[in-house]
Amino acid sequence: MMLIRLAFLLLTISAYTQSVSTLMGARGNGMGYITATLADGFSMLNNVAGLATFTQPLGAAAYNLAATLPGANRAAFTVGVPVKPGVAGFSLFRFGDNVYNESMVSAGFSNQFGLAALGVKVNYIQYQAEGFGTKGVFTIGMGGIAKLTRQISVGAYITNFNRPEISADGDKVPALLTASLAFTPTENVLLAAEVQKDLDYETTWKAGLEYAFHRKFFARTGFNLKPNASFFGLGFKTGVFNFDYAVQYSTVLQFSHQASATYKFGKP
Repeated sequence: MMLIRLAFLLLTISAYTQSVSTLMGARGNGMGYITATLADGFSMLNNVAGLATFTQPLGAAAYNLAATLPGANRAAFTVGVPVKPGVAGFSLFRFGDNVYNESMVSAGFSNQFGLAALGVKVNYIQYQAEGFGTKGVFTIGMGGIAKLTRQISVGAYITNFNRPEISADGDKVPALLTASLAFTPTENVLLAAEVQKDLDYETTWKAGLEYAFHRKFFARTGFNLKPNASFFGLGFKTGVFNFDYAVQYSTVLQFSHQASATYKFGKP
């Protein structure tokens, strides 16, 4: 039974990439995992350039529950601290259970250069499978976000571009290229489109929408193509605290749920 479970976990992961997704944050999740143009508490796990927007220290945590696949849940914790001349970040990520799991520790830095924010991060990823041992590798990622006008922003980032080998057969950590365009026609509406390319798989196409009510409440929706998935989310925001919830549906994993919270410390 344990071997069947392990095989199912590995098959599920490989259906998307060669490694589990580390994209986290229920705000982006609710919009179809739009991440390249978002700057929030989970930028360390998504587009590290988003750190540059932080004006005060913050911490964030998220948990993703795969309802139909026990042992495939994901959890993350991040912090961001403004330092001269930019913002430093740190994050922890974990997927899986004692049968198969992946863990990642990351440190990053981002700064604003005129209209553009640029960031870089270093990750240590550890893979562990019961009966197969443990493998650890270092990877590097970088990204940028630029505000072209008051209404239009673009963002792009690359994950694991050094692609270290993770097996004796030459399997490598997947490199992901992500690019996004965001448009805010009014102060209450955010529209975004994104493409994500794993060098070994087909391009994933994404679109998302966020609508704000009274500047504190948010409704979100989005979809992905290849693999196909639909998304919905809700959010609440105060001056120092954000809480977000998202649900995702796909034919492979059925329903999954994610909740995340962000808290800002001190004064900007």
